[in-house]
Amino acid sequence: MELSRRSFIKKTAVAGSVAVAAPTIIPSKVFGANDRINAAVLGVNGRGKSHIKSLMAQDNVNLAILCDPDMNLLKERQKSFKETYNKDVALEQDLRRVMDNKDIDVVSIASPNHWHALSVIWACQAGKDVYVEKPGSHNIWEGRKMVEAAQKYDRIVQHGVQLRSSPAVREAIGLIRDGYIGNVYMARGLVFRWRGDIGDQGFSPVPDGIDYDLWTGPAPKRPFTKNLVHYNWHWHWDYGNGDVGNQGIHETDLCMWGLDVGLPSKITSMGGKFLWDDCKEVPEVLTSVYKYPDEGKIIQFEVRPWCTNTEDDVTVGNIFYGDKGILVVDGYDKYKTYLGKDRTPGKSGSDGGESGTGMDRGAGGTDGHFANFIEAVRKHDKTILNGPVETAHLSSGLAHLGNIAYRLDRVLTFNPKSETFVNDPEADAMLTRNYREGYEVPEIV
Repeated sequence: MELSRRSFIKKTAVAGSVAVAAPTIIPSKVFGANDRINAAVLGVNGRGKSHIKSLMAQDNVNLAILCDPDMNLLKERQKSFKETYNKDVALEQDLRRVMDNKDIDVVSIASPNHWHALSVIWACQAGKDVYVEKPGSHNIWEGRKMVEAAQKYDRIVQHGVQLRSSPAVREAIGLIRDGYIGNVYMARGLVFRWRGDIGDQGFSPVPDGIDYDLWTGPAPKRPFTKNLVHYNWHWHWDYGNGDVGNQGIHETDLCMWGLDVGLPSKITSMGGKFLWDDCKEVPEVLTSVYKYPDEGKIIQFEVRPWCTNTEDDVTVGNIFYGDKGILVVDGYDKYKTYLGKDRTPGKSGSDGGESGTGMDRGAGGTDGHFANFIEAVRKHDKTILNGPVETAHLSSGLAHLGNIAYRLDRVLTFNPKSETFVNDPEADAMLTRNYREGYEVPEIV
């Protein structure tokens, strides 16, 4: 039988020790400027590699553990870590052992989407601070539980939307707030990525070294297939959220940040698979519209996977529309403005370098976002976080609402205060999921 973290701690307690009925809560540390912070990375296939690099770029941070259900992958990362940094790093397949390790102060989470919220909750319960990749949640209900856990256990939780740490993007948001392009009534998010045919590899035996039950975690357990492990889980509903819930979280977050709005009350979304007969379940092409009647604002969101035009030379980014002009954010680190009917070029800014290349760089990027996180951890001050846990819930929630509208193929009415749909039990059922035994997101965190 699968073990929850709570039962796992009981069953792995040292003989003769007292088994606790709940996770051990570690008192909050107040780090001094020179105190070493011990870190672990959960999930080391994709973004986890950037987490390793960025944690190693921080002052007096010791990356102590790499954790992943795939031991083969762990050994590869351990070898490259030794070659790159001339240091040893411990390996662990089971994240519950990491949570139970009192020497670990912070965890960064780069596992598949279906693991994000539960990992954050377990980490908060264990007294650890957390950096979690986008999307913060796999569904809206568990996103709210993640926020509740961070608040209850007074933990620092940073969401991996690194453009929030870009000086240029922060400058752009300041211009919007100051009325530079006038009354801003609409934001448009763009995700035009080259996503090809992934085929269908069918079922196969679980490879040696992979703990597939642990990889599956809270999600339904399907027969093993390389269609899921390690990357293409993004395109299957039980594990991922499509590209609006992948790359798109950066843009949903920026749309909401720029418009200064939360979750919407009207949502519609249409799209489909028009290009390939592969095993993807999510739409390749998706157009979503989110309306805020009370605020007089609207968000449009476009996902395109293949040959396309650009919009003001942007393929991944945001456009804000005001009554005096528009502001265009290109990638993670650059913006420009056009004013009036003649589209007169206005203010612009960049973190430096070629547009869209700042994902892991310097002042902004992943390095800068981790620096902001580590500073907040040292000061134990969540108010200085650039991407606090609430943004993880809301920006992910916007994507989830669009996906629900797409899957139900109708306009939905949502109550942002209760975070439920209005008189729509069918849609409400899609706000959460049935969790596997031992991996339940708790009602009371």
